[in-house]
Amino acid sequence: MAHKIVRRKYLRRLLIVAVAGCLLLGATLLFVESAVQRNAQGKLYNDVASTPHKKVALLLGSSKYVADGRENLFYNYRINAAVELFHAGKVEYVLISGDNGTAEYSEPEMMQTDLIVAGIPKERIYLDYAGFRTWDSVVRAHKVFLENDFVIVSQRFHNERALLIANKNGIAAIAFNAQDVPIARSPRIWLRERLARVDVFVDVFFHTQPKFLGETIVIGGE
Repeated sequence: MAHKIVRRKYLRRLLIVAVAGCLLLGATLLFVESAVQRNAQGKLYNDVASTPHKKVALLLGSSKYVADGRENLFYNYRINAAVELFHAGKVEYVLISGDNGTAEYSEPEMMQTDLIVAGIPKERIYLDYAGFRTWDSVVRAHKVFLENDFVIVSQRFHNERALLIANKNGIAAIAFNAQDVPIARSPRIWLRERLARVDVFVDVFFHTQPKFLGETIVIGGE
């Protein structure tokens, strides 16, 4: 009997802790979502004609193919958006920042190839091979490539987070939204984004630096 009473008390405490944890997580997600949305107001553009001219477009990297070998729509739409901005004269250079973790895999080089095919001259494209995370890509655009006023190119959800990163690092950035991919086709991406937004505040708290920095590069310089 005494054993059952102790067990009930333990389960009740466990339930209270679980409920409190869920409430705390929910409140955190709501706070982060609100902060991201407020920060992005007035900085997101969907129409090329209304997008302000910037010297550099920071094109955030993505894999060209998904795990089953199909083309990655996130990738295709980002390429299209960068090409559209360049040919409309809205940017002079494209800085591609992505993962180059192995000799066989290089997001910047894959994206550069497709930009060149689409008519952007190679000399107008710069590659950042150390954009392992969005945080690294945005901060390195400022600290390594010495840009502090550029347009970020990705899907809206990604742009919103990238703009928060820019704001927290004193970078004046806007963003051009590539065509979205329906959530139904990428529910895992949507869920991962919620956690990634919380992670921005963790990086801010700990003053996280990019995995690599290195020598500075002047875009458009000799």
